Amino acid sequence: MAKSIHQPSKSPKRYVELVTRLYSSKGDPLTAEGQARYMKDRFPYYGLKAPQWMAIIKDVFKEQGLYQGDQLKSFVRLCFEEECREMHYTGLQMLEKRIKKQPTDSLGFLEELALTNSWWDTVDWINKLVGIHFRRFPDLQVATAERWIESDNRWLQRLAMIHQLTYKELTDWNLMQNMILRRADSDEFFVQKAVGWALRQYSKTNGPAVVSFVQENRDNLASLSRREALKWLNSKR
Repeated sequence: MAKSIHQPSKSPKRYVELVTRLYSSKGDPLTAEGQARYMKDRFPYYGLKAPQWMAIIKDVFKEQGLYQGDQLKSFVRLCFEEECREMHYTGLQMLEKRIKKQPTDSLGFLEELALTNSWWDTVDWINKLVGIHFRRFPDLQVATAERWIESDNRWLQRLAMIHQLTYKELTDWNLMQNMILRRADSDEFFVQKAVGWALRQYSKTNGPAVVSFVQENRDNLASLSRREALKWLNSKR
């Protein structure tokens, strides 16, 4: 039987301080420069590649434990208040390990995180958590997606389109089409990419439906979206 995960004895603040000390001591400045440059200098980095910080935090989680409830939210928020991007990832890493234990109203917290220090890397990670949450609480899916697609925020629009990436046969195809068509005229790169990504992923489950949709809406979809949507199917020819 797997060992149960214990609640940390440290406060979230002390826990974050422990992690930042570890990351700071093991980071590489040259790597940090390259990472920041790759992310358009939006965030500084400690200079830890993903396998490095993930190995560190795996040991920390095992030794210190994982929060739940309000303390989990406090920990994640404190992580997001830190400058270095690895700390934002760390908050999401703990949240992901607890996501299947979160109550229905945690959707608001996920939305909060999507709007904090927003860039494609964390938003797409949060998307994975949103997808899991909607599977657990399906009554939330349509109304939330409708609200997000009508917002003026590109990241919420992206979530409305791609939250079903892992759903396969359980995909609400009508909902996906609706979300895409309502923002098909967007000139925002990350929205156009989201359209293509959502369609490409679903094409692995129902290729003919995606081909028909792209053909029928050729004049409405951006060329980037069309190209991305059919990329996987074209690679199989």
